[in-house]
Amino acid sequence: MNATHLSADAIARHLATSASHVSLEVVATTGSTNADLLARVPLGTPTLRVAEQQTAGRGRAGRPWLSAAGASLTFSLAWPFRSPLQRLVGLPLAVGVAIAETLAQLDVPVQLKWPNDVLKDGSKLAGILVETQAAPDGTVWAVIGCGMNLLMPDELEAAIGRSDVSSAPWLARMERNALLGLLLSRLSAVLAEFDDVGFAAFTERWNAVQAWRGQQVNILDRGNIQQQGLAAGVDEYGRLLLDTPAGRVAVLSGDVSLRLAP
Repeated sequence: MNATHLSADAIARHLATSASHVSLEVVATTGSTNADLLARVPLGTPTLRVAEQQTAGRGRAGRPWLSAAGASLTFSLAWPFRSPLQRLVGLPLAVGVAIAETLAQLDVPVQLKWPNDVLKDGSKLAGILVETQAAPDGTVWAVIGCGMNLLMPDELEAAIGRSDVSSAPWLARMERNALLGLLLSRLSAVLAEFDDVGFAAFTERWNAVQAWRGQQVNILDRGNIQQQGLAAGVDEYGRLLLDTPAGRVAVLSGDVSLRLAP
């Protein structure tokens, strides 16, 4: 594992022009970088907050996100959007595209599981959590949280208690400031494009790296199967398309979960 400490100055040296206006904050420990930024909206400028360790990290539907210091990247990016809230439905998927494209440049191929997981070799490498808040001037701020496993120490694997979680030892050998700089540069470019044209510009890019395409999947709500069908990609709104015996249907994300059928 590359033990270099995270540093705002070091991250800044790896940023492309697209991210040069983002404020950078690095802390050793915090409860949740998403919660930290949400409490401060509106901010003066887009802001990245990264923590060596989060003690109360959250995933989708309020599930805890566990991490170990030095073994992961846990960060949040607060970004203002001109678009109204209803146009941000596909934002988690566009963020997934940004992460997948960055990792592909580093020869770490991944797939995207609808709506907000990044998979490596079929197991979860990273999770995305997007939370929104409107400012008094009408600007909608999105706080985009990401947790990425670089290594899986024995104690963390035991705490998670799941075998479907992946790590990326090759990335773990990379200087983390450089990795975060690359991720932030791509994210900034993608978010600007998303604000201009919406998710439609990302539909084909997401579908090109979709996990489980053509496979039988179940849509679960609180553990109960709501729909079944063959995964057929997403549409221009970020809805999952399922081919069922009754025809093709589109599924909005909400709090439902996607699982491979047994």
